[in-house]
Amino acid sequence: MEKLYFKISVEDAGKRIDSFLASELDDFSRSFITKNIEKGNVTVNDKTVLKSYKIAQNDDIVFIVDDPVELQIEPQDIPLDIIYEDDDLLVVNKPKGMVVHPATGNYADTLVNALMFHCKDSLSGINGVLRPGIVHRIDKNTSGLLIVAKNDNAHKFLAQQIKEHSFTREYITIVYGNIKDDCGTIDAPIGRHPVDRKKMCVTDKNSKNAVTHYEVIERLKGYTLLKCKLETGRTHQIRVHMSYIGHPVAGDEVYGPKKVITALKGQCLHAQKIGFIHPVTKEYLEFSSDVPQIFFDFLHKLQKIS
Repeated sequence: MEKLYFKISVEDAGKRIDSFLASELDDFSRSFITKNIEKGNVTVNDKTVLKSYKIAQNDDIVFIVDDPVELQIEPQDIPLDIIYEDDDLLVVNKPKGMVVHPATGNYADTLVNALMFHCKDSLSGINGVLRPGIVHRIDKNTSGLLIVAKNDNAHKFLAQQIKEHSFTREYITIVYGNIKDDCGTIDAPIGRHPVDRKKMCVTDKNSKNAVTHYEVIERLKGYTLLKCKLETGRTHQIRVHMSYIGHPVAGDEVYGPKKVITALKGQCLHAQKIGFIHPVTKEYLEFSSDVPQIFFDFLHKLQKIS
């Protein structure tokens, strides 16, 4: 059993408790939070409340997270494209279409299943049985580099770099339209969509700051090839930010236009570069990877007609 504690500030006063907790706990769904409020696992000033309760300044909230039901996540012999590996961590090039970790209804064929087979018992346990070793994530249909921790010390050290924004994460993407400026910064907070809870959006309500830096690599007919550097790492950040400025990622079925480029099989987004300080040697390491064939073919096609 784990207890999460929150002290309400003047800025958050007046919010519904279910909305507040959903904005604070990215790893938990709104329905999971609601069920726990209804179970009495959430107290305010030592008293249970309804999900509609409006929090007040200086309220003390305790969220009791029950121990998860032990799940048998099976190792699977799935080929991995490992860019780097040592006793503390590895860097893997995740293919497009692969889910990073198991979740409800999807406990097989994920990156974690493959890592469990490859690493055996050498994965950090900080994120629990469903996400051993996973320090950060990328979407199912985003390809590219991920770092995996083999022990808890490495995990904590790497996670702190992400928190301090000293962790290098660069993406390459093709977006709709011609971006006029050669470079720019999108500084717009991201939170859960008020209607569609599976989506994120730019909003000032129950959101967290999000900053994306972009640079034009090449202008194409009807599209722009971009390099994006994350300063923060919010869910769907690049996809949401590019859609927000009117240049959604090509192939994005969620944030792009209704007429989707189905041949891309999801968003044309690749985590191309990753850089970090090694948790043991304290040496700065940086790795890069080529875009997948489906990305390359689409880019080549656009270059031929531009």
